[in-house]
Amino acid sequence: MAELSRAVFLSYASQDAEPALRICEALRVSGIEVWFDQSELRGGDIWDQKIRREIRDCALFIPIISQHTQERLEGYFRREWKLAIERTLDMAEQKHFLMPIVIDSTGDRDAIVPDLFRAVQWTRLPAGETTPAFVDRVKRLLSPEVSTAMRPFAKPQAGSDGNNRRSMRAASWSLTRKLLLTLAMLILAAAAYFAIYRVWIRKPATASPTVAAGGAAFSPPPHSVAVLPFINMSGDQEQEYFSEGLTEELLNSLAEISGLQVAARTSAFSFQGKDADLGTIAHKLNVGAILEGSVRRSGHTVRITAQLINAVTGFHLWSKAYDRDLGDVLALQTEIATAVAEALKVTLLGDVSAKIELGGTRNPAAFDAYLRGLKLSRTVTTREECRAPVDALTEAIRLDSDYALAYASRSWIVWECASHYSGDWIQQGIDAGVRTDAQRAIALAPTLAEGHVALSSLEAGLLKLSAADAACARALAEAPNNDQALYECSRLAGWLGHVDASISAARRGVALDPLNRLSHRALGDTLRAAHRYQEAIAAYQDSIAMDPEHSAEAYARRGLSYFLAGDLTQAQSSCEAKPDYYESWVCQAVIYHRLGRHDAAAAALARLVRLGGDSSAYQYVEIYAQWGERAAALEWLEKARRLGDPGLIYLKTDPLMDTLRDESRFQTVMHELKFPN
Repeated sequence: MAELSRAVFLSYASQDAEPALRICEALRVSGIEVWFDQSELRGGDIWDQKIRREIRDCALFIPIISQHTQERLEGYFRREWKLAIERTLDMAEQKHFLMPIVIDSTGDRDAIVPDLFRAVQWTRLPAGETTPAFVDRVKRLLSPEVSTAMRPFAKPQAGSDGNNRRSMRAASWSLTRKLLLTLAMLILAAAAYFAIYRVWIRKPATASPTVAAGGAAFSPPPHSVAVLPFINMSGDQEQEYFSEGLTEELLNSLAEISGLQVAARTSAFSFQGKDADLGTIAHKLNVGAILEGSVRRSGHTVRITAQLINAVTGFHLWSKAYDRDLGDVLALQTEIATAVAEALKVTLLGDVSAKIELGGTRNPAAFDAYLRGLKLSRTVTTREECRAPVDALTEAIRLDSDYALAYASRSWIVWECASHYSGDWIQQGIDAGVRTDAQRAIALAPTLAEGHVALSSLEAGLLKLSAADAACARALAEAPNNDQALYECSRLAGWLGHVDASISAARRGVALDPLNRLSHRALGDTLRAAHRYQEAIAAYQDSIAMDPEHSAEAYARRGLSYFLAGDLTQAQSSCEAKPDYYESWVCQAVIYHRLGRHDAAAAALARLVRLGGDSSAYQYVEIYAQWGERAAALEWLEKARRLGDPGLIYLKTDPLMDTLRDESRFQTVMHELKFPN
């Protein structure tokens, strides 16, 4: 029998998802590929185009008819039905294409369906319960060996075969007139067309995606998976934060399972709203499986549909729909994560639920506030915008005073906002609140990596380097696949001189988050700290390629790496790429001086002084050290030490400081900082 790839399109009203799923699974178990809208994954014009292509290419169109389709005089399934009918107008009469299925007591005489649906025999599968005979008939219809004389699904008609053909032509002409009228109405109504919602489980890849673009075989790590953002089907755009947040929590749950490699959030979410097939996504993320689905929330209840695809073979591995109270979300995360792990044949070790549910809440309102806080934190660009996510997390903590993840997240966000938007944050005492939250998170959940990462970042900012090092070590020990821990702790290890550990963690971060510019930039930072400049240049280049518009730091650091490698031409070009960024001024000051352009170098330093004042003390040390002005460099170094400049964390491995390392004043500062061995 010929391969039945891209074979069946299953069309139905969303209320009939469960019986449609039964039909779909029965066919798939028999090796038949099914395009089945089970999880309402896409919407909009791009999705409409994909549906059109699939109906155009499928071998058999199965519309599901029920009381629900009777009650819905408008619906996207009706558009699918009309597209299928349009295709039949170009088919020979002997072509088997339409196979209507009725899943309840709806009668064919009164059914609100296209006329040509009545010209073929209907199949009745109550509640979607299939039989071996039904599956066998589908296989025979899909087989190229089916004779054109064999018409097992032809609907009995009164009169001769000639009368039957005349009836078909009459139905076709009647339908054509209706299609013309429908087309005119659609043109007039085009302005009112808005987001489609549909459920569809698709098979993303057949044999061809197993070969990468460069010709190499696609061979992702075993037990690797990416979680695409679940689609918000709540009918309210304001609920987007909930579907995204729930997806992220599920992603984090999977990352807690030992032996499972999970693509990090930034890379997985980079495909949101894009017309990318699953094979392409799998290649770019280097994963063997894709998990996607939808979320429909109503009050304190939620319906989640999820499906898992093997991106190498194209086989559908698992799918299920869940209806839960929001208070049961923690248990639901465990249930889905466990099902995915088992589908990928990962051996589950220890108490999986304890790891997944660590630090969470069973308070629906607290969970909602937490997800809102996370969503808001991703759009912060000013000090004023910091207030909204902090307020949301504070609300989550008020509703559940034992919500460890909320404490850890508030600690992290307040620290990020303070260090980026409040130059005098230490003097303001912000560090006290950050520390309290981090320690509270750790007290509630001692093995929660997020609490240790937040504490480590604070300790590093306060130059308590041994404490920062210990906190990061604990975070990575508890959650070696946590992308936040890998990003923060790989850089810290590099600055502290833990060369092998820093580069290893950074490379692990890139493997888990390959489309995140920050993971590549972190690798560049660790390589530059290790004096491996050419490799650092390549890593920074990868970072820039991810997002050239927002890579000012990577341009500047690549420029300094070129400078340290002795390539002044490339260094100058890179440092001038983003001329209005403060790291670019450091880079320009150093390079222009080496090129003999002393006025331009002084101008770059002057811009930095005007912007940063004493808060840029460490950067002045770097510049004066490279200018050969040791006295000025050492004076600013000692001032940076008195000010507690967080930049001093770079001092041990910063290549720009190498000219000062034999100075006793430099060694005194190093001793005072107590870098861990």
